[in-house]
Amino acid sequence: MTLKRRILVLGMFRDQSGQVLPWAALLMGTCLGVSALVADAGHGMVVSRQLQASTDAAALAGAQALPNTTYTAAANTYSAASGGLNARSSLTGVTATVTGKCLTTVANWGVPCVAPANYNAVVVKQSVTIPTWFAGVIGVHTLTLSTTSTAAMRGAQRAPYNVALVLDTTRSMTDADTAGNCTGTRITCALSGVQILLKNLSPCMSGLSSCGKATNGNVANPVDEVAVFAFPGLNTGDAKYEYNGGTVSSSYISKYNDTATSSYLTLPEYEVLPLSSDYRASDSSTTLSATSNLSLLAGVKSGTGMQAVGGVGTYYAGAFQMAQSYLAAQAASRPNSQNVIVLLSDGDASATSANMPNASKTSGTYPSSIDQCHQAITAAKNAKTAGTQVYVVAYGASGGSSCSTDSPAISACSTLSQMASSPATFFTDQSSRNSGCTSPSQPTTTLNTIFTEIAGYMSVARLIPNGTT
Repeated sequence: MTLKRRILVLGMFRDQSGQVLPWAALLMGTCLGVSALVADAGHGMVVSRQLQASTDAAALAGAQALPNTTYTAAANTYSAASGGLNARSSLTGVTATVTGKCLTTVANWGVPCVAPANYNAVVVKQSVTIPTWFAGVIGVHTLTLSTTSTAAMRGAQRAPYNVALVLDTTRSMTDADTAGNCTGTRITCALSGVQILLKNLSPCMSGLSSCGKATNGNVANPVDEVAVFAFPGLNTGDAKYEYNGGTVSSSYISKYNDTATSSYLTLPEYEVLPLSSDYRASDSSTTLSATSNLSLLAGVKSGTGMQAVGGVGTYYAGAFQMAQSYLAAQAASRPNSQNVIVLLSDGDASATSANMPNASKTSGTYPSSIDQCHQAITAAKNAKTAGTQVYVVAYGASGGSSCSTDSPAISACSTLSQMASSPATFFTDQSSRNSGCTSPSQPTTTLNTIFTEIAGYMSVARLIPNGTT
């Protein structure tokens, strides 16, 4: 090899220009790979958060529906699965599994497992497989994401409540209950449901060992207060016989003497007891107080309990309006409280004009002896507009021809269903079903369970740690 050629070859090996190109190519590939993984991982985190949020929503919806067996449908409605309210393009192909649970921990919080579902919690698991954007270059073509949420049934206080019970005490309530609610008369069965409600409400704050001394039926810092109204009304001063063990005779029953929508005479006395909070000694207690007039009215002690004398027919528009007027005035002193009316009746308003001496016989506007069921619907509409939650229990209400004073014709069942705040707050017992009155949104059919349901609606479901036993 000549000297010139040798120098040229050695120069080629010594020349390092262009060496950065293979390194740049290698590093660029690495950077692109890392960027791809970061992009796919970031996308996966966003989708996972979306999936978790929908799983939380589904669990809460399912728990809010308990103890009804509709909890599965409720959870699926709020899931991210196809057709769910939280379905979205980034969550295509989500599978949701809903499982009811009876958790001991939740039961110890005072939220029992009751019929018909017999669960107090709901577990929702959702999973989805999403395609990757760039990770396919390293063989990762999909990511599978899974989330789980557990929610306890309603049982956490939402707000202090001012509750007015409006109870039917007409003659028909002395009939024997034949629908399996209990073994006594219908008024006895109704009062058993009232006891259930009182055991589930909160007389005072949960952290107190005792609610303290009650004055005129109320403790110092009440949470849920309950008043009782009855129809037909009583003569002034005779309401005490509904809770002190005395006998209410027909002579104590007043005619319907209302004078106008905004003005009430003291007759009839629809108000049996004012708002009271002495029904239990503490929030943790499960025993109703034997010295509380409210508990005595509910029949907690032998020889006491509200009676059903009747005698002047059914007309509940007046009692309902009186209850709403009373609650509106009382709520002003508790600005953060929520007004609630719970009406229990067979719904067939049919008082005669002879028992309504001051009522119009032609107007159909409260107070009037005609269109009595429509007057009740109007009264409930006004209450709902004012923000009152209305729960209605149709106890043996007819689904057929009834409300004989009304034109256009309307049934007792339709009247009561329209009075409720929503389909979810309208309940019927088993005998109502036998008579053709059903509640499409509420399969619950026994009074005790109905009142458990109502108490549950006055609380909220909440998420709890997964794995709670």
